[in-house]
Amino acid sequence: MEGSESEAIFDSLNLNPQLFINEALNTVDDLLNDGFDFYLQEASTLLKIEGTERSQDLTKGVNYIRNMIQSSLDKRLAMWEKYCLRHCFTVPEGFSLSKNDELPGSCSMVQDTLSYPDVDAELDSLRDKLTLVGAESDRLNSELKELERQSALSGHYTGLINEALQLYEDTSARDMFREMVQTATELRVKMQKLKTRQAERMEHARAERIYNSLTDYFTVNQEKGLANAKLDDLQEFLAELKKM
Repeated sequence: MEGSESEAIFDSLNLNPQLFINEALNTVDDLLNDGFDFYLQEASTLLKIEGTERSQDLTKGVNYIRNMIQSSLDKRLAMWEKYCLRHCFTVPEGFSLSKNDELPGSCSMVQDTLSYPDVDAELDSLRDKLTLVGAESDRLNSELKELERQSALSGHYTGLINEALQLYEDTSARDMFREMVQTATELRVKMQKLKTRQAERMEHARAERIYNSLTDYFTVNQEKGLANAKLDDLQEFLAELKKM
């Protein structure tokens, strides 16, 4: 950049790009040195080795790391410096200096920059759009919160319904079991009654058979009578009764 048209233009405007870059580089160096000095001091305090041989070892180690970082940083900053001088501080072709009777701020570049009357209107439009976007964002956030609230209520209601269904199912099971017990009890009673009726019918039939046998016996032996019956006949008659 030295001796170039860009340097002449910046000099005419009382600007020095190289001075700006040097100030930036010096600021970076100061920050790096201050940072490592603070690190060394804090490390010595925490390790409690200040004034000992270990303190010297710590200083050597910190300086080694500082030099390694400084070397890498210097290379990157040198590339940054070249980029700034070649691209950032190079005026475009066709750039013309202002006349002697004009203020530096009235150069053609500044005039071109100020020759857009619609910039303010465009900025106002962008502000309005940003305001609308903010309002829309607030509305969407409100809807999202409402949906979250409804979702929470829905989950709560679903839980209540599930509890009610579970309670209904439990109640239905208890009712069914109670009905089964009642049915079994009624069936047992009916079976007992049936057995009783069957026993009564069997006893009645047996009594009827005995009665019929006695009737038949006395009909056949009317002349003899019970007192005149032979012992063998009575034993045979009793044996027949036992078989009934």
